Order: sequence, then structure tokens, then C-alpha cells
Amino acid sequence: MDQLIVKNIVKKYHRQTVLDNISFTLEPAKIYGLLGRNGAGKTTLLNIMSNRIFPTSGEVQIGNEDVNNNDDLLSKIFLMSEINLYPRHMKISQTFDLADAAYNNFDYDLAHRLLKVFGLNDRMKITNLSTGQRTASKLIVALAVNADYVLLDEPILGLDANHRDSFYKELVKTYQERPRTFVLSTHLIEENQQLVEHVLIMDQHRIIINEDTEGLLAKAYAISGPEKMVDEYTAGLKVLKTEMMGNIKTAYLLDRLDEQRVIPDQVKIGHYDLQHLFIYLTNGGEY
Repeated sequence: MDQLIVKNIVKKYHRQTVLDNISFTLEPAKIYGLLGRNGAGKTTLLNIMSNRIFPTSGEVQIGNEDVNNNDDLLSKIFLMSEINLYPRHMKISQTFDLADAAYNNFDYDLAHRLLKVFGLNDRMKITNLSTGQRTASKLIVALAVNADYVLLDEPILGLDANHRDSFYKELVKTYQERPRTFVLSTHLIEENQQLVEHVLIMDQHRIIINEDTEGLLAKAYAISGPEKMVDEYTAGLKVLKTEMMGNIKTAYLLDRLDEQRVIPDQVKIGHYDLQHLFIYLTNGGEY
């Protein structure tokens, strides 16, 4: 299984730049989180990666070959998107057959087990499904399809809490049984933090973070204490956001702390989560 390489992708619509020189590499058998505010360009990027639309410049490669109009390579990439591409009167069972025809070796046993998990049956028509049911039916295809790179654009749209939990568990299970690469593009970051191994954060149409989750969060420090002491301790460090509560100041950092830096007695050091880091970075923070 070769790497998927996104190289210098630019996408413009008339004078508007939607993607601004995007580059990164997806490793085999890894779960990625693609995070960004509405309008950051996530959906456009996923559509380019799966060859549904074309970039203004740049390319997407697998094994140093361009995927553009390369059926062999495109059969390794599957995109589940918010848009419903199936005919309205198609049955769920027929979506399984389409995936099998396009990608071969569709896992029908897994698909039928997942139908029970999500409370569906394969005779149901797409047009009669609720938003959550339609999402569940598409997730079943995505988890059972024979593709090396599975791109999931807002994969939990309309799912209730129980079915979201079921999806996360089933994703981990199928990932363990048949390792491949998943990319989850979602705004529900808190629910995905323990699942995602590597984070790509988009802001202003660019990739601003491309790091393993564990290493990234190891640098996400919350420093709190008397204002003067916090300011002195954080001098020269990358501060994304500060808050005051009474005379106590909290500074949220994204930086490595020098072990030689003396910690004042009244200053406390902790960590904060991926969701807050995303908010601070995409709400005026700098990195």
C-alpha cells in the first residue's frame, strides 16, 4: 500500500482561492482527522483527492503516479460525501452492488451485520430514509468497501448519540481487522480526539497543522496563576489565547516548555484538548 501524496494543490473559482498551495502525505493504515471551519475548503479538497473535481494546479499521487483519470489508482480511494449520488428510488442493497462493481470484493457480510447495528434493512429505498438513516447507509458502504483510502466527509451528519458511538466502535473494529487509511472530516472534534492518530487543521484555505495528535497535544499547555507571574513565565512562548478570571490569568500555549524554565509556586501547568486547540488556532491564533 503506497502513500497518498497531495502536492501543491491550488483551487480557484474565478478570483476566489478555495485551496491555497495544499501539500501533505497520507500514510498507509492510519486514521486522520481533517479539521476546519465551514468554508475552509475541506470538502473541495476531498473531492479533488477522489478525482470528482480537478485542481487549478497541483496533483494527487499514489506511489508517485498521478491519480487523475487513472482507474487503477482511483479504485484505491473511496469518498463518502454529504451529497447523495444515488438515484432516489435505489434500494440500499443496490448501493452495495454498485460498490462491489466499482471496487470489487465488497464485504457483504460486514454490510449486513452493520444494517442490524443501525436498524436498517437492505430493501429500504434511499428516498424513504431520514437524514440519519441515509448517513448510516452510506457509512455501511464506506466501512465495507474494498479501498485503501476511505475519505469520510461529515460522516456523522444526522446520527443520534447511540449511532455515533456505534460508528466509532465499528470503524475501530474494521480498521483493526483490515488496516487501511481513514480521513474523517468533521466538526465534532471532541468525540474524535481519541480516535484520530494524526491531525490536519485547515484555516484560511491552507493547512496550518499537520502533526500526530499525541505530539501536538503534548505542546498544548494551559498556564494559570497571578497575571504578572503568568506573563513572565510565558514570555517568548507561542500564546494562542488568554483569559482572566478575577486576578487569575490563564494562557493557552502551543509550544514546547524548556525544562530549565523555573515554574513559580503560584503558577499551575496543565493541558487542554484538541477541540479547544482547534478553536484557538482558527479564531485569530497564530502558528
